[in-house]
Amino acid sequence: MHDAQIYKANALIEASYRLSIYEQRVILACISKVRRDEPLTDQKLYRVSAQEIADMSGTQIGTAYQNLKAASERLFERRVSLHASPNGGSKVKVRLTRWVQTIEYDEGGGAVSLRFGTDMVPYLSQLTEQFTRYALADIAKMTSSHAVRLYELLAQWRGTGERSVSIEWLREAFQLEDRYSNIRDFKRWVIEPAVKQVNEYSPLWCKWSQRKTGRRVSHLTFTFGEKAKTIPPKARQAKTKGKAGEVSQNSSGALYGIPRAVIESKARPGEGYEDTALRLLSEAKG
Repeated sequence: MHDAQIYKANALIEASYRLSIYEQRVILACISKVRRDEPLTDQKLYRVSAQEIADMSGTQIGTAYQNLKAASERLFERRVSLHASPNGGSKVKVRLTRWVQTIEYDEGGGAVSLRFGTDMVPYLSQLTEQFTRYALADIAKMTSSHAVRLYELLAQWRGTGERSVSIEWLREAFQLEDRYSNIRDFKRWVIEPAVKQVNEYSPLWCKWSQRKTGRRVSHLTFTFGEKAKTIPPKARQAKTKGKAGEVSQNSSGALYGIPRAVIESKARPGEGYEDTALRLLSEAKG
């Protein structure tokens, strides 16, 4: 499951639902079982074992076994509110449906099999026009369901580097209901742990800030990008030579016309040279 990919329609990424981290692991592991040469279907049972969950999440097999059955039983009752069509159509209608229509638990084999709900299939298929894809390994070690949801939202806007959302919308998407109604509690128990796990376990770095409307904090802005990758000295030297079609540094170390020293002085934690340069260009234009 190391290279397994997750496909979700953007409408589902932004849908309102609540799943525990164990339920998330079961759902995402089953989605990752879909072969690339066949579509996801509501006619097939997708199976995942406690051992696979343990390997994926880095937890003990005993813990995975105990949580697998309970999580699968709760999944059968879980619902999701979709605010747009799978391919980005009108947002006038809200569709209320369920994740799965069948759950089978194999006690002897320590595994669960599920059949996705018919209405969910278009939102989980790679055939949809507007979808987000990421590797299962990106979220496998996370222990916060809010971190998984946040990572998916950031992955959806991966090329922009910034996303601003209203706290009201985020609370609805996470289906927090009356929990963490105080903004300090919301930041302490939802946002800060989620951002910390995105930074620790995913291939993205993330920072956040708040925005007020009047005296009330109304929006959160997430700034994010790909973590810098360690490049061996020889490979780094070869890259700066600048083959056709590649982004390259010139002999003075400049990138996109920005001197290396400036990039280094303006870089944020976790930012690579190219991420910093692109951000500085964007800020200059703005």
